[in-house]
Amino acid sequence: MLVLVTYDVSFDSENGKRRLRQIAKICQDYGIRVQYSVFECDVDPAQWIKFKQQLFNVYDKEVDSLRFYKLGKNGQKKIEHHGAKPSFDLFKDVIIL
Repeated sequence: MLVLVTYDVSFDSENGKRRLRQIAKICQDYGIRVQYSVFECDVDPAQWIKFKQQLFNVYDKEVDSLRFYKLGKNGQKKIEHHGAKPSFDLFKDVIIL
């Protein structure tokens, strides 16, 4: 299932920069960064549960925000890209090292 994950982390609260780095690292483990705080993630149901829990363990629900857009199995067909960053196909163009 393709999920678009977005987040906003407050720097006004304690450990904001640390939480931002941790959330970005977790998202990188599951997907590809397409904008600074936006990731496209292809996960199965079990991965999705684990992924969300890891994010919930880090973010501060009082000041931070997490948003999930579930695009489904055919989500790649729903994406239209324009602008500066080159577009890629999450299912074909990814190289894992």
